[in-house]
Amino acid sequence: MIHPTAIVGPKAEIDSDVEIGPYSIIKNNVQIGKGTEIGSHVTVDPFVSIGSDCKIFQYASIGTMPQDLKFKGEKTYLKIGRGTVIREFATINRGTEGGGGITEVGEDNFLMAYTHVAHDCKTGKKVILANNATLAGHITIGDYATIGGLVAIHQFVRIGDYAYIGGKAAVVKDIPPYVIAAGDRARLKGLNSVGLKRSGFSAKTISSLKKTYRIVFRIGLTLNEAVERVKAEVEQIPDVANFIKFVQSSRRGVTR
Repeated sequence: MIHPTAIVGPKAEIDSDVEIGPYSIIKNNVQIGKGTEIGSHVTVDPFVSIGSDCKIFQYASIGTMPQDLKFKGEKTYLKIGRGTVIREFATINRGTEGGGGITEVGEDNFLMAYTHVAHDCKTGKKVILANNATLAGHITIGDYATIGGLVAIHQFVRIGDYAYIGGKAAVVKDIPPYVIAAGDRARLKGLNSVGLKRSGFSAKTISSLKKTYRIVFRIGLTLNEAVERVKAEVEQIPDVANFIKFVQSSRRGVTR
């Protein structure tokens, strides 16, 4: 059902059972999948693809031009995955030519009120951004990560799978997977043990990750020394390998 006060561009591709609320504007070159609900006063700009079963609340601004002075109006895109919820006043920008041309919000994400996702960001599946969380450009967030309220993340930072960032943190370096980070300038606080248990990680896997975390961050070794010690002392299960690969591949440096 499309409310009679909504404005829908003639070149928008909208599934027959999509709901669009009063005074929303859906521009040309937009695709909206089956079962998605668009609230009132939502604006969806061109070159946006919204998956099935999404729910977008009132006053959200979806697919606007990137806030990048280098942007000159080139055709770039935003893709929103299936089952994602976007709450009131959230803003999501399209990509830029220099950043790959696309912003991607993964499946089953939950973006709370006033969150901002800038150009060329990419989020994995089941990512949570709490109220007023702000992502600068080119940020990558892994699967099942949680970003607390009022968190600000610097451009080009990576957040690993299952990481948890506490509220009001400023994040300027990469956050490894499976950890908790918090503080005005984010610092690591330990393994996200509670979150891992809730997500079904075995006691053995959590124990291996705790040992890996301690070796890498808590006994004063260089990164190369720590990696060699982890290889020698910790069973090389996939999650341990993921942790080490993330730390070794960091370009901005890793939060400690």
